[in-house]
Amino acid sequence: MWIPTEHEKYGVVIASFRGTVPYGLSLEIGDTVQILEKCDGWYRGFALKNPNIKGIFPSSYVHLKNACVKNKGQFEMVIPTEDSVITEMTSTLRDWGTMWKQLYVRNEGDLFHRLWHIMNEILDLRRQVLVGHLTHDRMKDVKRHITARLDWGNEQLGLDLVPRKEYAMVDPEDISITELYRLMEHRHRKKDTPVQASSHHLFVQMKSLMCSNLGEELEVIFSLFDSKENRPISERFFLRLNRNGLPKAPDKPERHCSLFVDLGSSELRRDIYITVHIIRIGRMGAGEKKNACSVQYRRPFGCAVLSIADLLTGETKDDLILKVYMCNTESEWYQIHENIIKKLNARYNLTGSNAGLAVSLQLLHGDIEQIRREYSSVFSHGVSITRKLGFSNIIMPGEMRNDLYITIERGEFEKGGKSVARNVEVTMFIVESGGQTLKDYISFGSGEPPASEYHSFVLYHNNSPRWSELLKLPIPVDKFRGAHIRFEFRHCSTKEKGEKKLFGFSFVPLMQEDGRTLPDGTHELIVHKCEENTNLQDTTRYLKLPFSKGILLGNSNQTMKATKESFWITSFLCSTKLTQNGDMLDLLKWRTHPDKITGCLSKLKEIDGSEIVKFLQDTLDTLFGILDENSQKYGSKVFDSLVHIINLLQDSKFHHFKPVMDTYIESHFAGALAYRDLIKVLKWYVDRITEAERQEHIQEVLKAQEYIFKYIVQSRRLFSLATGGQNEEEFRCCIQELLMSVRFFLSQESKGSGALSQSQAVFLSSFPAVYSELLKLFDVREVANLVQDTLGSLPTIVHVDDSLQAVKLQCIGKTVESQLYTNPDSRYILLPVVLHHLHMHLQEQKDLIVCARILSNVFCLIKKNSSEKSVLEEIDVIVASLLDILLRTILEITSRPQPSGSSMRLQFQDVTDFLLQIFTVFRILIRPEMFPKDWTVMRLVANNVIITTVLYLSDALRKNFLNENFDYKIWDSYFYLAVIFINQLCLQLEMFTPSKKKKVLEKYGDMRVTMGCEIFSMWQNLGEHKLHFIPALIGPFLEVTLIPQPDLRNVMIPIFHDMMDWEQRRSGNFKQVEAKLIDKLDSLMSEGKGDETYRELFNSILLKKIERETWRESGVSLIATVTRLMERLLDYRDCMKMGEVDGKKIGCTVSLLNFYKTELNKEEMYIRYIHKLYDLHLKAQNFTEAAYTLLLYDELLEWSDRPLREFLTYPMQTEWQRKEHLHLAIIQNFDRGKCWENGIILCRKIAEQYESYYDYRNLSKMRMMEASLYDKIMDQQRLEPEFFRVGFYGKKFPFFLRNKEFVCRGHDYERLEAFQQRMLNEFPHAIAMQHANQPDETIFQAEAQYLQIYAVTPIPESQEVLQREGVPDNIKSFYKVNHIWKFRYDRPFHKGTKDKENEFKSLWVERTSLYLVQSLPGISRWFEVEKREVVEMSPLENAIEVLENKNQQLKTLISQCQTRQMQNINPLTMCLNGVIDAAVNGGVSRYQEAFFVKEYILSHPEDGEKIARLRELMLEQAQILEFGLAVHEKFVPQDMRPLHKKLVDQFFVMKSSLGIQEFSACIQASPVHFPNGSPRVCRNSAPASMSPDGTRVIPRRSPLSYPAVNRYSSSSLSSQASAEVSNITGQSESSDEVFNMQPSPSTSSLSSTHSASPNVTSSAPSSARASPLLSDKHKHSRENSCLSPRERPCSAIYPTPVEPSQRLLFNHIGDGALPRSDPNLSAPEKAVNPTPSSWSLDSGKEAKNMSDSGKLISPPVPPRPTQTASPARPTTPVSPSPAGRSPLKGSVQSFTPSPVEYHSPGLSSNSPVLSGSYSSGISSLSRCSTSETSGFENQVNDPSAPGPGPGPCYSGPEEPVRKESKTPPPYSVYERTLRRPVPLPHSLSIPVPPTAEPPALPPKPLAARSSHLENGTRRTDPAPRPRPLPRKVSQL
Repeated sequence: MWIPTEHEKYGVVIASFRGTVPYGLSLEIGDTVQILEKCDGWYRGFALKNPNIKGIFPSSYVHLKNACVKNKGQFEMVIPTEDSVITEMTSTLRDWGTMWKQLYVRNEGDLFHRLWHIMNEILDLRRQVLVGHLTHDRMKDVKRHITARLDWGNEQLGLDLVPRKEYAMVDPEDISITELYRLMEHRHRKKDTPVQASSHHLFVQMKSLMCSNLGEELEVIFSLFDSKENRPISERFFLRLNRNGLPKAPDKPERHCSLFVDLGSSELRRDIYITVHIIRIGRMGAGEKKNACSVQYRRPFGCAVLSIADLLTGETKDDLILKVYMCNTESEWYQIHENIIKKLNARYNLTGSNAGLAVSLQLLHGDIEQIRREYSSVFSHGVSITRKLGFSNIIMPGEMRNDLYITIERGEFEKGGKSVARNVEVTMFIVESGGQTLKDYISFGSGEPPASEYHSFVLYHNNSPRWSELLKLPIPVDKFRGAHIRFEFRHCSTKEKGEKKLFGFSFVPLMQEDGRTLPDGTHELIVHKCEENTNLQDTTRYLKLPFSKGILLGNSNQTMKATKESFWITSFLCSTKLTQNGDMLDLLKWRTHPDKITGCLSKLKEIDGSEIVKFLQDTLDTLFGILDENSQKYGSKVFDSLVHIINLLQDSKFHHFKPVMDTYIESHFAGALAYRDLIKVLKWYVDRITEAERQEHIQEVLKAQEYIFKYIVQSRRLFSLATGGQNEEEFRCCIQELLMSVRFFLSQESKGSGALSQSQAVFLSSFPAVYSELLKLFDVREVANLVQDTLGSLPTIVHVDDSLQAVKLQCIGKTVESQLYTNPDSRYILLPVVLHHLHMHLQEQKDLIVCARILSNVFCLIKKNSSEKSVLEEIDVIVASLLDILLRTILEITSRPQPSGSSMRLQFQDVTDFLLQIFTVFRILIRPEMFPKDWTVMRLVANNVIITTVLYLSDALRKNFLNENFDYKIWDSYFYLAVIFINQLCLQLEMFTPSKKKKVLEKYGDMRVTMGCEIFSMWQNLGEHKLHFIPALIGPFLEVTLIPQPDLRNVMIPIFHDMMDWEQRRSGNFKQVEAKLIDKLDSLMSEGKGDETYRELFNSILLKKIERETWRESGVSLIATVTRLMERLLDYRDCMKMGEVDGKKIGCTVSLLNFYKTELNKEEMYIRYIHKLYDLHLKAQNFTEAAYTLLLYDELLEWSDRPLREFLTYPMQTEWQRKEHLHLAIIQNFDRGKCWENGIILCRKIAEQYESYYDYRNLSKMRMMEASLYDKIMDQQRLEPEFFRVGFYGKKFPFFLRNKEFVCRGHDYERLEAFQQRMLNEFPHAIAMQHANQPDETIFQAEAQYLQIYAVTPIPESQEVLQREGVPDNIKSFYKVNHIWKFRYDRPFHKGTKDKENEFKSLWVERTSLYLVQSLPGISRWFEVEKREVVEMSPLENAIEVLENKNQQLKTLISQCQTRQMQNINPLTMCLNGVIDAAVNGGVSRYQEAFFVKEYILSHPEDGEKIARLRELMLEQAQILEFGLAVHEKFVPQDMRPLHKKLVDQFFVMKSSLGIQEFSACIQASPVHFPNGSPRVCRNSAPASMSPDGTRVIPRRSPLSYPAVNRYSSSSLSSQASAEVSNITGQSESSDEVFNMQPSPSTSSLSSTHSASPNVTSSAPSSARASPLLSDKHKHSRENSCLSPRERPCSAIYPTPVEPSQRLLFNHIGDGALPRSDPNLSAPEKAVNPTPSSWSLDSGKEAKNMSDSGKLISPPVPPRPTQTASPARPTTPVSPSPAGRSPLKGSVQSFTPSPVEYHSPGLSSNSPVLSGSYSSGISSLSRCSTSETSGFENQVNDPSAPGPGPGPCYSGPEEPVRKESKTPPPYSVYERTLRRPVPLPHSLSIPVPPTAEPPALPPKPLAARSSHLENGTRRTDPAPRPRPLPRKVSQL
């Protein structure tokens, strides 16, 4: 049975539980759980991280912890009773854990590792706290460490600042807001401005001396040297090195590590140096033999220095190598470090051994205790402490020191009868009064134990040696008196014995007879001569002798014999017990000399402060002893001395001695009668203040009043204790009189100088410290009244000195902070005075920070004492006095500058003013800049106060400002405040971590929802006044609804319905609401607000609301519009989040831009998005698209002088100037995008404007620019892009793409594979569909992304330029791929039963035409498909196209070979081989079997003409092949002769298989036309023999055929043997092989790997894409993958298939028509790019995609008038498919600067221009397809038309026929016509002769032309070519 738990309430999971049992709760290790019930070893409860899910779990999995339960029962809350620091640590570490992993993901490795170390540290510290074995001090220390690390981590991770009090988190509800603010400010300041450490320490570790020839032990001495003052500032660090240069005692780290402590900030400067002196211990000369002398001496070795400034970088300096120098002469050794510092290079050089000193140095900052904690390892291993010389900057009481520093300076000695100078060594001893040598009191430095004697180093042969060695003598005080120091001087011999002979001594006593120690300074000692055997142990023999030259000179009666020899030392005492000051000793011994008391008291002020504080208690006892002795005589002097000592303790150096004085007053002071004299003298001084001219001394007295009062009070207490409280009234009267004098002095105004006001300021600054002393003797109320009277006597005049005003306010502040103010009784007395002064300062706006501090203290006390009744009265007093001035002050300081004066009203006029001001103040308080960003706790508290107040004030609004009292300003201010409140960043709980969100919700709830409900409630109360706020509040309310809080949205969205309703009532529509909504939506959503949920919620709530409204329809329309806008804005925002510019961003921007233009008609937003799109294009380097985009804005402008405002980046300018600027920018972008034709048109436009304004300078520039664009067209190469159709299917795509298909213009060199990969990168979650079929509804509705991509062929709309003769290819290339509306894609399939013997009988082609909404290129690289049309081509039509394409390809190759445009003949060889071989092996016969049999002709009577056309094409192909073989024979290289011979043999076999014996028999039926007039056959003669030599036969104006779009067409007759030929021609079976021959297993068929249109997709799997076989393995199907053009079967696309009588033989094909697999061809050689004027092979153009090139572009020819053609069958064109897009379809027409079009009705177009074809008759399934005419429609036969005539006819631009048809009519081979009026080329045909003759040589151009004209093509003289007229720019 489940029982509610009593004590088991809270626990931590110690093992993960999967919750696999019924009702089990899944738990992870470390989770905290709250337990509700228990039963048989199981608990029921929930994890605190997810309290909504409850379940059961084993009790053994949980470790119970103590907790207290609040609100027991169903909604009980469990709070752990552990230490608050532990609780915080646990929750913080949990939060950090998640963020820490994110750091790793974001690759922030540095912070990741640092945080990891900190977290481990915190966990270690947490364990220490939890164990509970720490001492109180250690616990405090650990908590300090924990909180420091928590704060560091929170700051690094951008988390909130935590307010703390004594290391524990503070609950904001437990303290006042002002105190909270102060805590936050304190922690913030601590964080932002780390306290500069006042003390610093230098850690030194000696590593080694690196030297090549040591061999002797060394002493190394470190010290700090001040080069500015030329003196050492620290003691020495001394260590010994062994013969290898390493420390002698490696096991004792304190011997080779030292910490130089207590360096002040002033000592961290460049002129402080670390000096290192090295002394060797050994022979006198470094190079002496070992056996020369056994005695060892200390000798100089070297010196190194380093500036301490080099360590200030804060980095650890590991193993610094210091260079060691030696002086050139030993006599300079004492100052070698100075010479090195000054860089006096002549006096020193590197040591001979080039030694280096390896040391580790590090600067540490902070007090020594902090350093001990932070670097505990250093101290635990041991480190010696090296002090500064003398006392540190701050002297601590209780510090015991008694150090005498002696510096052995120099000596002057005589030769002593020697020929050379002596080698002098000094030995020092300390001798006590008894004559015994003191042991171990000579310290060479830290790191070395003290010794009993000292030996100086020896300078070789020097009678005036200078040592400058510093020694410390830490002699105890008790041994100081009577002790002396003796110095013995010895000569060190360098002879073999190495004796040290004593020749003299000096001594100096440490203390003088009067008790003073040896004075600091340099002492010249007398050197007393003596012999070696002199006994100096008996001190009495020499102590009576004079020791100093100074004393000797003083006592002139004392004579000495030899005083030439001298010895100098410098002494410096650092003692807390001994003094060198005689005046100090005289004062302390005042009783022995009573007559000297006055003098001693006077001299006290001259004594050094450190001497006084050393004997502070003795000095104070002396002063009060003198006062007791004779108060009348010495009272004033003692008072002044006491004031001097008190003020001395104010000095920062001695302020630590204040507690010493406090202790003295409490424990040692015994002057029970002193208070009378102190009060008396103090009053005397106060009374003299107003009269005295010099106030300095009086100010000193006033400054000391705190301690004077302490002495007075303590003295009075002692007196009361002694007398039982006598003279109480007298004492009270004295104090009252004293304070009356004070009040009088305070009330005086300062006139003239400010001396009086300065005295007043000094008194006020120290007066509050007196309160606590007075409270020891007086009642609280009495003291409060005294203080009130005193403070009330201050002058209140406004023009009082500013400095006094500030001090007065500080005095008030200290009063509020004092113990006196905390008592309610005294507070009630003092509060009016405090508020009065505050009011004055606030009114003047002076010292506002101090005012704020005082107010905050006042409020803190109110919060603490909130239970008391008096608090309400205090609040009333504060509100009455300060609220108005406080609000106005806040408004003033937040909106400066503002004129004061009349605008400042002293009181609120009415409630209106009050409400307006308080709402404004609240708005100011919630500004983001009011608090630092990590003060979330403070913001939440402030917001809680604000919302509480606003809810309270809402009632006042409803009561006082509705109906007739309605006040718009107040209501507007209210709503504005509410909206700003809800939008605050600190209230957006969605951005918080789960734990933080939970805490906020528990403490405050969601304040946004509360405020939202209040807005709704207040809005409903407005009634008809709502109209005042429409549309002004739409934007603010919309911003509120965009916040992702469902409850808030549900409350606020209905307000829009209300607004629509009221607006409808007022104006009959809600256009204003709509306009405002749309404007604000754009700006708000671009800021990142709103989401898909909001869009759905907005739509559903409002649609539901308006269901019953009369204006429902218009409402639905508005909601739909806004919803659609949201869709686009959300897509736009999502796209813009991505880093790189991609198609998605651009497409989304285009969608939004069009929406603003078409649906919303928002011109300004439209223009803004034009420029956003423009910037995207520039970033992506889509310069052409950028130009088209900017053109949209340009079209909105006119050439007028209308002024335009400043907008976006445009300055204020006229419309003309802006349009000019845009034109130039557009031209520049067209230029960069190589779209020069478009740039030329704009150049002309702007040139017209310049010309109309006679601005010839700019006109000239523009004409030059135009000329340069023409040059670029002719000189620079342009790449033709590929085009791809992309379908976006599935509901996961953005709205602007979802279930739509687009055509995209690819990048340069981008093929299908690359494009497909790019699209998949842009949509990484998309699935590529592996077929080209239209997807079904399941794909459309799928919750996924599907991409369907395949290449399509562009169909140029205008053929005018493309058909012209002589137009260079680089001009035509522009018209092939620009201004394209229509694209095509072919797919082969079988209809009906498939004949295994001949599959071509059932091979149909499905041709899909796609029409775009805008032409490409345009403002985007892709546009949506507006319309798609599908037509089917019959097998016969398919066969015709294949043959036409192959014939055209053969012509082109032959032409190029003739004109030597080819580098080698391989392409022609392979093409001939493919066709002939296929034909011989039965390829064409498959067509004969399929279409020429009787069954087919009878069953398809309508195909008669098509069958005839197919027959013509077969015969034509044979004729072309014969001519091609003739050309081939001429150019074929020797090694390929056998192959040529084989081709010739096979050709005859082919002719016989076709039933052709002589061409003359069939010439009439199959005229063959060569563009260059070769071969030409006269009408009345048999065809002449074909000559391969046709190089110079091309007439200049030879008309060429229409362009053939196909670049891959390669047809051949294929059979079982074609594989053999494939091997001969060196081709492999790959998708890139253009002429790949495949054997068909079922039948001999026409095969072509690339004969189909480039947009045809092979249905074979990708592994078999290249195979055109008819096997089942490679059958076509609709499941076609996305194939590239070079992989797909494709057919050439021809613009117009027309009359056979006008067929041209050779046409240019694209570069893809060559066999790319030929190893002999380089990439350029594989590209065929014909020139229009000659038959040649162009090897310079790279192979490109079918949609890029391959169209034959003829040079433009002059327009010709109508001419009579030879008899031809008239045809009536009928389009098999609807016509292409009209050029007027869109508002933007093409830029094409084409020549003018001539139109002549009456003649139908039957020009025999070749249409696109498959292979030379038949195409296999895997590669066949048909291709539509470029820009023309296939025409249907008119049954009434007569048969075709044999003569050629010309059909040019004079006879355009456009026919549009919605349904495709029957297909006709012969009857085709133009869709667009374009100039047709003059056809060249071979006339039909009556008799057959062999082919003749091609005639000369003139002959060819005249011959042609004679044969019936009568042509008038060509008209002059007119200049092409540009289209209007507005149509661009």
